[in-house]
Amino acid sequence: MAAASATGEPLDRIGRHVRKWPDRDGPCRYIHGVTLDADTCYRALGARDPRFDGVFFVGVTTTGIYCRPICPARTPRRDRIRWFSRAAEAEHEGFRACFRCRPEIAPGLAPVDASARLAAAAADRIATLGDASLERVADELGITTRHLRRVVAAELGVSPVELAQSSRLALAKQLLHDTSLSLAEIAFASGFSSVRRFNASFLERFGRAPGTLRDAVRSRERLGDVIRLRLDARPPFDWTGLLSFLGARSIDGVETVEAGEYRRAVELAGHRGAIRASAEKARAGIILEVTTTLLPVLRLVVARARRLFDLDAEPNVIAETLCRSAHFRPLVAARPGLRLPGAFDGFELAVRAVLGQQISVKAARTLASRLVALLGVDVATPFAGLEKTFPSPRAVLAAGAEAIQRIGVTASRARYLVGLARAVEDGTISLEPRPADPEKVVADLVRLDGFGDWTARYVAMRALSWPDAFPTSDLVLRRKLGGGSLAKARAEAELIRPYRAYGAIHLWSAAALETSP
Repeated sequence: MAAASATGEPLDRIGRHVRKWPDRDGPCRYIHGVTLDADTCYRALGARDPRFDGVFFVGVTTTGIYCRPICPARTPRRDRIRWFSRAAEAEHEGFRACFRCRPEIAPGLAPVDASARLAAAAADRIATLGDASLERVADELGITTRHLRRVVAAELGVSPVELAQSSRLALAKQLLHDTSLSLAEIAFASGFSSVRRFNASFLERFGRAPGTLRDAVRSRERLGDVIRLRLDARPPFDWTGLLSFLGARSIDGVETVEAGEYRRAVELAGHRGAIRASAEKARAGIILEVTTTLLPVLRLVVARARRLFDLDAEPNVIAETLCRSAHFRPLVAARPGLRLPGAFDGFELAVRAVLGQQISVKAARTLASRLVALLGVDVATPFAGLEKTFPSPRAVLAAGAEAIQRIGVTASRARYLVGLARAVEDGTISLEPRPADPEKVVADLVRLDGFGDWTARYVAMRALSWPDAFPTSDLVLRRKLGGGSLAKARAEAELIRPYRAYGAIHLWSAAALETSP
């Protein structure tokens, strides 16, 4: 029989959480089968334990403020606390975000539970699509708007509208703290349709006008045409490992990795610019610099950056899971906090995967760089080495297979790329991250010419941000896990569900170190 929580609920579903706690002695939530009761959460709060950052939030009834568990403020008495598993829930109950610990930049929850995946996917779309209609979000997820409202309310405790409003205000608050953008620029960058609506919403949510917070940072200088944001992560955070992986696969003209920084040219919804990311020295996370030309799509840029660098991962939970297998214990010890590198653009990643079939990483990088030189769009950026954006599906379709062959690929490989572009352009394939049903996306990819199981699951790992994707047929994974045996490799990988993708990254990273001079 499955274990039960204090309320009698079964604890046999990985990742399921209790929406909020009715009293201070009720259950907090449970993650990956581990119960977080009120005692555990209160101890974590008193210790300012960073492992729980973003896992729960604390509402203080005497002040009406809610905080992260790492807040430097004095720990409140336990009878003055209400526990919440999401910031939006605290706001729904009338609590205002703390201006010291800044809940809007807390690392998010990694959605891995199949039963909650639809709600997580909906939340992800709502957070990044701004004022897009619920009909559009529901259509992307293949559900009705009624079901969308029902599943979001049941799993997350708030309505889709409240979730979107919380996301807009969180970004606005961060921009007020971290930049010297005007209030009008912040309002529109955050997804508000007018400054008036932004001012009213901010005042209602935080109890003060945005201009009063702006006064505190008025002396902050603007970095030319670039704004700077802080994006937090849970420690440990292996930034060096991320850069090593991304640097080996960087595309000339689009990306550069050097001196501890990642840079890339960006085109989103017709807006072009660039980003630069470097490690945050004082804490786990990054400093993200974004050109102001991308302000209209800033929410999407930030969301994609968080996925690219896997900032919302729970590294300690992942490490505990991987250590179920003796194969991974020394790897985890050697590379604590190793992240799953995502993708800034799903189509770009899928093209790279097709180009990389049966050739070296270096050769695939060369082919991708040639494709950019042939079809990429010129972009002006303040960062050296960033000159073009990656070609869109429409550009690949317009060029055709014959033109693409000029980069040095076979006629069949060129046709595969055109077929992929057509499927993405007409909506047959969606490469949006964290889909409600990643297995279906994998199956859809395999049906395309040129896509086998390895390519489809590699795309699922990085473009879909699916933590349990695992290309078992990969030669390195088979050799290291099963001594070359596919059956043994699969059996060993079963021990580390639902984080098999992290296991793959550990094995590939170890193999790269073995072959490096």
